[in-house]
Amino acid sequence: MFPVTNPEVLSNDWLSPSPIAREREVQEVVRRLDAPTPAAPPPWIVAVAGPPGSGSSTVARRAARVVVELLRRAGPGPAPRLLHVRVAGLKGPHGVASALLRRLDEGFDGRGFPVAEILAGLLRRLRREQRPFVVVLDDVVVGGPDLAPVLNALVTPDRFLPEGDHGLPPWWTVVAGSAEGLQAALRGLRDRPSVGPFLELRGYPTPVLEAIVRDRSLRALGRPAPSSTIARCVLGAVEDGGGARHAVDLLRRELLGGTAYAPGFLPRDGSSAIRLERWLLAAIDQVSRGTAAQVGRLRQVEADLAQREGAEPLPTTTFWRRIVRLEQAGYVRREIRTGGSGGTRSLLKILTPIPEWVIDPSGPRTRRGSERPGGSLGPAAPPGLLPAPDGPPVPAG
Repeated sequence: MFPVTNPEVLSNDWLSPSPIAREREVQEVVRRLDAPTPAAPPPWIVAVAGPPGSGSSTVARRAARVVVELLRRAGPGPAPRLLHVRVAGLKGPHGVASALLRRLDEGFDGRGFPVAEILAGLLRRLRREQRPFVVVLDDVVVGGPDLAPVLNALVTPDRFLPEGDHGLPPWWTVVAGSAEGLQAALRGLRDRPSVGPFLELRGYPTPVLEAIVRDRSLRALGRPAPSSTIARCVLGAVEDGGGARHAVDLLRRELLGGTAYAPGFLPRDGSSAIRLERWLLAAIDQVSRGTAAQVGRLRQVEADLAQREGAEPLPTTTFWRRIVRLEQAGYVRREIRTGGSGGTRSLLKILTPIPEWVIDPSGPRTRRGSERPGGSLGPAAPPGLLPAPDGPPVPAG
C-alpha cells in the first residue's frame, strides 16, 4: 500500500486531460460532430465502438467536453450543458431516461411516469433553458437497456413533443460501447442512416497500456511508481484480456492496499465528486452483502456506526441526498416493493462492488469526540475494525 496523494485519479470515472494514444480519435469525433455550426442538418450523432477497456468511453467523453468548450467560445448566450450517463446497469429505457432528466433535476424520481413522458419532459426542460447541449450515452453493451426510445427522442424530438420541436437549442449526441451493443441499440432507430459509420477502436497494445498505467500512478502518487508494480498491473490486464480499465483496477488495488475503503473522491459524471461519510459506506457494505437491503435498516446501521466513530448520524435529508446521488452515479438502485398490510418498503441494490468506492475525508463532519494523539479524531477503533490510511477506522474488506 502506498500513500496516495490524489486517489480520485484511480477511479474508473476519472477522465484524463490528455488521453494517451486516443487524441486522433477524439479529433475525429469532434470533426464529425462539426460544432458549433454544423454544415449538415440535424441530427448530429456519432457512435464510438470498441472492446472493453479500449478507450471508447474516454474518446466519447473527451470529445464531448471539447464540443462543449467550442460552444462556450462561440459567443454570448447560456452556457452549454453536458449530459453524461453510463447506461450499463440501468433498468431499461425508463432508467436511462430518468438518469438523463436527473442531470437537470437532482430530485427527479421517474417512478410512475411513462418513458415517453420523461423524455418529453427532458426536451421541454432543455428548450426552456435554451442552452445548447451534448448527450453522451456510455457503456452500451449487449443485454443492456433498450436505447431505442431515448435515441429516437434525440434524433426525432418532434415525435415526442405534441407541440413539435420548434425552439429546441442545438444538440449533439455521442454513443459509446461495444460494436455489438451499439448495433443492438441503434437497431430500433427510425432513421438509422443519420448515425453514420461507427468510429471503430482496437484494444490498446501492451506499450500503450504500460504508458496509461504509468501516467495514472504518477498522477495518483505525485511521483513515479515502482516499475515492478506497473509491470504486474499490465501483465494482469493482458492475461485477462481486460484492457485499460482492468489495468487501472489492478493499479488501484496495488496502490490502495487491501482495505475496503480509501481516502479520496467518488466522482460523478467524471467531473464533480460526491462527498460520502466513511460510516455510511461501511453501513451499505454491512447491510447489503450481495443482496437488496431495506433502507430503514441501512439508516439504523449508519447511525450506530456514526456513533462508534464519535460523529452525529446524518440528518434524514442529508442521508437521502447521499442515496440519490449514489443512484445517479450508477452505484446503487432504489426499488419499491410491497410490504405487510398493504404498505411498501424501500430497498437498496448495489450495482458495483463496494471496494471500488472511495470517500472524501475532507468533507464536513460533526464530531463529538476529541482529537486523539497522532491527529485522528473520535474514539479508538472497536474490535473488528481496521485503521484506514488517513486515520478513522473502517470495516475490513
